[in-house]
Amino acid sequence: MKVQQIKQSIRLQGLEDWGTAGLPGTPQIRVSGVQRVIPGSENIDTGVFECTPGTYRRSVKEAEVMHFLAGSGRFTPDGEDTVHFTGGDTLFFAANTEGTWEVEETMRKVYVIFQ
Repeated sequence: MKVQQIKQSIRLQGLEDWGTAGLPGTPQIRVSGVQRVIPGSENIDTGVFECTPGTYRRSVKEAEVMHFLAGSGRFTPDGEDTVHFTGGDTLFFAANTEGTWEVEETMRKVYVIFQ
């Protein structure tokens, strides 16, 4: 199928448990989501990602586009100014962008990672 659809991704239930994240000495973050594979474009990782409030380091090395459906917080790229986000915002990350996420309100986003 050439077109993948996630109906009502803002309210999608039954996300898969993807474990936990967080920096030492900070509250543990619950991470969940759902991945979608686009036939013929298996090198693109896309889906819905959700995490509870907390602080963690960005571990994705590839370029990424994300659109926030809900939540709020900030991302501070290493050596750069902090970017604040809230539901409705879209961020574009260059490959090898590292930094710290500080999620204030449970975040849900649609993401596309280019490998």
